[in-house]
Amino acid sequence: MGYLVGERSSTRRCGARASSLAFTFIRMHQDFHVLVDALHPKFEALVVAPPIRFGALPRDLPQRGIYLFSEDQRHLYVGRTNRLRTRLQNHCRPSGTHLSATFAFRIARADTGLSAASYKTEDGRASLGKHPVFGPAFVAAKARVARMDIRCVEETDPVRQALLEIYIATVLQTQFNDFDNH
Repeated sequence: MGYLVGERSSTRRCGARASSLAFTFIRMHQDFHVLVDALHPKFEALVVAPPIRFGALPRDLPQRGIYLFSEDQRHLYVGRTNRLRTRLQNHCRPSGTHLSATFAFRIARADTGLSAASYKTEDGRASLGKHPVFGPAFVAAKARVARMDIRCVEETDPVRQALLEIYIATVLQTQFNDFDNH
């Protein structure tokens, strides 16, 4: 099985720009194709799931899966975990650190403009909590995350979890997901 992939090319003719769309047929390995085909149904299940709040997490929350934070109908962040309840608590607790409340940390960085990564101990992520502007912004961001809508879908396979996280972040254009290497 394969997919048609379009690639736009442009050329200059007599000062005008001409554009065309060329298609290439790409074969996909059957094992990977099976994984990809399973993504959209899980995506649909996630976005139609009733939202829950951190303060009222249900007892029947799946153990492993994908979670989505939304605010005012805007989908902001998607993550994956093998310990869903614990991971949501880490994101939302006031005591969360730069290592555990990563979504709130990203919000605080965006809100303060202090987004440049530093690999020096005195300027690193841990020290930002003591920064006179960033520290209060991080506390406020954790409180904000705790008030957001949360949706979850179970996914136990780690490869499907990884692909599903990327798929959902791409389709929903979640503002705070970053798949850059660090």
